[in-house]
Amino acid sequence: MSKVKLLANALQYMEENLDHEISTEDVAKNCYCSKSTLEKLFRCMNEMTVHDYLTRRRMMKAAKLLHEAPGLGILEIALTYGYGSNESFTRAFKQVWNCTPSEFRSRQRYSELFPRLLCPVKTGDSYMKRVDISELYDLFLQRKDCWFICCDIANLTRINAISFKAGDIAILETLKRLDSLTDPEDVVFRIGGDEFAILTHSSDPAYAEETAAKIQAQDDQPLIWEDITFPLRLHIGLTKPAVSNIQYQELFTDLHTAIENGRQK
Repeated sequence: MSKVKLLANALQYMEENLDHEISTEDVAKNCYCSKSTLEKLFRCMNEMTVHDYLTRRRMMKAAKLLHEAPGLGILEIALTYGYGSNESFTRAFKQVWNCTPSEFRSRQRYSELFPRLLCPVKTGDSYMKRVDISELYDLFLQRKDCWFICCDIANLTRINAISFKAGDIAILETLKRLDSLTDPEDVVFRIGGDEFAILTHSSDPAYAEETAAKIQAQDDQPLIWEDITFPLRLHIGLTKPAVSNIQYQELFTDLHTAIENGRQK
């Protein structure tokens, strides 16, 4: 089995079993490979362990339920994703979202921080990470004349050199920044390791430019992690697809091209 096929099978199996108690060994067994082979490949491609990915995806599903089902008890949500107590669930949730489930439930907005991973695509000598944004496809078609604001974190490698946890906090704070500076009708979503996109509700380039300027103005706001202060700066680019029949890969490439253009400014 090729590495790409193995990774695809692992990601598919995990997504289908997020509400079941599965381990790294279970994933490897389903893919007909050893645990060490799977872990080595997964770390190389995704810079995290299989267990970390499972935890993050489960906490994304849990967060969505917290937002969309306010009448559902936190313990009930915890049990759904394999946690036997509020305490163990809260620890896992806080590790990902940096807040408790109760604190998250008070938020007015949900944006997926760790979307489902897809197999990376080889570009030259490296691989480009891809995430599943198919749930937004109908909205893309409805807003085919609207602008996208695309951004990524400047110097995330240096932040990760401080600590990978600091890098996770930088990604989380970026999402919070984008959520707080965009209109409720705009949709914020992640498109890669440290790349995000905002699908605006406007076909007016002035609106996209004004929103991008508000985001850029926050570059002076530092991020503090365990008494260490470092800048959280974003590269920003704007784009509007030139075709009416949006294809996933073409859109994904267009969004990343906008980010690359933003890096060069």
